[in-house]
Amino acid sequence: MGYRVVVAGATGNVGREMLNILAEREFPVDEIAALASRRSLGSEISFGDATVRTRDLETFDFTGWDIALFAVGSEATRIYAPRAAAAGCVVIDNSSLYRYDPAIPLIVPEVNADAIHGYSNRMIIANPNCSTAQMVVALKPLHDRARIKRVVVATYQSVSGAGKEGIDELWDQTKGLYVPGQEVAPKKFQKQIAFNVIPQIDVFMDDGSTKEEWKMVAETKKILDKSIKVTATCVRVPVFVGHSEAVNIEFEDFLDEHEARDILREAPGVLVIDKREPGGYITPIECVGEYATYVSRIRQDSTVENGISLWCVSDNLRKGAALNAVQIAEVLGSRCLKKG
Repeated sequence: MGYRVVVAGATGNVGREMLNILAEREFPVDEIAALASRRSLGSEISFGDATVRTRDLETFDFTGWDIALFAVGSEATRIYAPRAAAAGCVVIDNSSLYRYDPAIPLIVPEVNADAIHGYSNRMIIANPNCSTAQMVVALKPLHDRARIKRVVVATYQSVSGAGKEGIDELWDQTKGLYVPGQEVAPKKFQKQIAFNVIPQIDVFMDDGSTKEEWKMVAETKKILDKSIKVTATCVRVPVFVGHSEAVNIEFEDFLDEHEARDILREAPGVLVIDKREPGGYITPIECVGEYATYVSRIRQDSTVENGISLWCVSDNLRKGAALNAVQIAEVLGSRCLKKG
């Protein structure tokens, strides 16, 4: 006995990963529905060893379905998530639409799984921003030990965080630079992304931060602890998949780097690769396709009284989106829902 599961946005990068991870982790699925927009209607997509044909999100009846994983963006989610919820289907949403609603839980299972029971408020659970998800997985066990006061983070975010158009633009611009007359002008990004870095993700806000940076602040407070001060600088880099973060943490109590390393080695969802030698750390290309949040370069920060610095890398399409959504579904199933 299992669940009837919907994946909305099944033909996109994150939707495909959701289907892959549901199969890989052997989530108890009795029936799967892959939903897409009408332009993708009827296309075939893989689910484990099976092939499923996409169905129309606009006309789909969610009655009798247990869980819906949404990867369709905020505009479509605003229309269809309430329909699913009203039909009794619990929505796990990957967009930013519901993340900051106090009535809707925002969950990273390794950090705040107990918040899952809040799903009953609106029958909706929010999945956090990809850059936030991996950071709070690393912060949580350290916060439990020494209480975090302040976090300063600089992110190095891959183009897949901007969807297929971001991947295509990096690929096309890179090729175009080697063929005279075939240069590709920026379209998805504000400036050329090939062989460049762009210190802007999302729109600018009144205080000079970008919305991506604001998201990291607001979500870390909601998921981990509202008293933590966070400042972020989010940068798009010419990497296809995998977000990296340089994280500086100031604690209320002293935490030795060796103890921090030991704590992180035992933390759920974290894999420490930290050798003080050339190559003794993880880079984005090495995390692709993996479940873990990798932590490297753990060291004392002598510029503050109780400081630790570290390097954090994760596959943004997995832990930053699809994997976290499936993990939420696993918690929901084990703690709240009845099978079949």
